Amino acid sequence: MTAPVLMIAGCGDLGLRLAAQPLLADWRIHGLRRDTTALPASILPVPGDFTQPACPDGWPAGPIDYLLYSASPQRRDEDGYRLAYVEGLRNVLAWLALYGQHPRRLLFVSSVGVYGQHDGEWVDERSPTEPDGYTGQVMLEAERLALASGLPATLVRLAGLYHPSRPWLQGQVRAGMQAQQEPPQYSNRIHRDDAATLLATLLLAEQGGTALEDCYLGVDDAPAPLHEVVDWLRQRLGIDAPDGPAIQRRAGSKRCSNARARALGWMPRYPSYREGYADEQE
Repeated sequence: MTAPVLMIAGCGDLGLRLAAQPLLADWRIHGLRRDTTALPASILPVPGDFTQPACPDGWPAGPIDYLLYSASPQRRDEDGYRLAYVEGLRNVLAWLALYGQHPRRLLFVSSVGVYGQHDGEWVDERSPTEPDGYTGQVMLEAERLALASGLPATLVRLAGLYHPSRPWLQGQVRAGMQAQQEPPQYSNRIHRDDAATLLATLLLAEQGGTALEDCYLGVDDAPAPLHEVVDWLRQRLGIDAPDGPAIQRRAGSKRCSNARARALGWMPRYPSYREGYADEQE
């Protein structure tokens, strides 16, 4: 049997962790990124920049069974987001058409930031998407492009990724910053390793003949008020009572459900922030 071919467009940390999943060991995986020197031997390097219209010289000429689009903006402004998520995806779709490639599935890595709920509501894949800020609005624009691409497409809306090399919240706690308690500001997250296993679960389900939905939420089991997470981290890190300003959040206040992803058989190794942050610090 011919090995499935996966193209990871934007092969950063998440793409690397996906490619390292044991269940994908027999897959042929291409990784597109600007600097491919750090890619492991298991990933076929495709040096290139999807924010530029020109197709990379190393783009594979043969069939591509699956495309994972996982962008990260170079600039944290509206133009930077649109270039990475909308124009970048449009360029990659054009390269597929150039080579006559028609993947069985496009997985587009999106964000729960497309939801604008701010009163602690429970949110799932069917909830209204009415973001207030440009980040969610641009992501919605990119999602619509993916769904209208002519390819079978699935959106994977991830919550905030966390891991030891990105200790953003721990840094805020060490700086003495505090979180609002009333009303509670619900936050959602997913450990980077659980995000990778979710993507692998979706790919393997599709490969095995399961009809995927057009959207899945990638979150752990336990959305929690941010002040609860901050207080737990402070106690664990041995930090005194906060004396700094409040942590500024742009993601509203909502509780995201992972029930649809779990119905596929995916289970997070880190079901809540407690397991995830505790594992990173031991």
